[in-house]
Amino acid sequence: MPTTTIEKTVKIKPKKALNFSKKQYLKWYKDMLVMRKVEERVGHLYIQQKFGGFCHLYIGQEAIVAGTASACKKEDKHITAYRDHAHPIALGVHPKYMVAELYGKKTGMSKGKGGSMHMFHKESNLMGGHGIVGAQIPMGAGIAFADQYKGNKAVTYCSFGDGAARQGALHETFNMAMMWKLPVVFIIENNNYAMGTSVKRTTNVEDMSEIGKSYHMPSKVVDGMSVESVHLAIEEAAERARKGNGPTLLDIRTYRYKGHSMSDPQKYRTKDEVADYKEKDPISQVLETITVNKFASDSEIKKIQEEVKVIVEESVVFAEESPDLDPHELYEDVYTQNDYPFIKE
Repeated sequence: MPTTTIEKTVKIKPKKALNFSKKQYLKWYKDMLVMRKVEERVGHLYIQQKFGGFCHLYIGQEAIVAGTASACKKEDKHITAYRDHAHPIALGVHPKYMVAELYGKKTGMSKGKGGSMHMFHKESNLMGGHGIVGAQIPMGAGIAFADQYKGNKAVTYCSFGDGAARQGALHETFNMAMMWKLPVVFIIENNNYAMGTSVKRTTNVEDMSEIGKSYHMPSKVVDGMSVESVHLAIEEAAERARKGNGPTLLDIRTYRYKGHSMSDPQKYRTKDEVADYKEKDPISQVLETITVNKFASDSEIKKIQEEVKVIVEESVVFAEESPDLDPHELYEDVYTQNDYPFIKE
């Protein structure tokens, strides 16, 4: 019988602080709580029709971006799919700019022109969320190739879902990435469902790390509900890439508590299944570790929670009060400002 997701996942008990500092645990807690509370508010705003388009929430998957951000270096690059609201927050961008982007305001991360599925931030090396399923896989390898060509030690973290892993471009990319030993870490944000289709219904290879092994790519399964496990796996993969030993595939097992998008009725899974995963909630695990190890008192934890509430409110107010785009801006940022001699007026 195929090995199930839970059986293959290595757990870290929340009471054990491992070798991470008090400061790191408190940062993880606050960052993930901001992601969670901002996303919850975004869901309500969408229902209120404060903004339109598609909207894919990251609720439940916060440990992946939090663990990746804590393990990466400043010069590293990040590229992901359209479930991309939490990524800029993990990289230090104030969520008000992300919410403003949802609203289509000129203060948004992409000047209001990208919306929910296209969050870019040059300063933090977030190379964008991408709406075409699997498009970021070869693009991520291309970014890694550029850094390799320039001779720097930057690593690219390329995130995609279990559904995108079925795209043919993945196999072409994996082949080239291994041939050229590109400094890229491929992250499958494996939340069990490609929209409403379970992994079991799309393949007889449920252990998706096996895909990388067919290219002799170092691959492993990671507990995506444990921020510690994610950090350690990313750290190991990044070190390998910086040494010139090429890419790694991480099948990070996580779970989204909400639907694929806001229009998803979620009839393909039971409430009991969702409840089971919530018992392993990544934020709750970190909070328990903080409490048991006495990294913060109840009043200090309460203060963090109040700070998060302020950040959420500030983000919404900033978005709603930010100016709309002027009509002429529709034609800006389409082409570069370079003077190409072969283009005539």
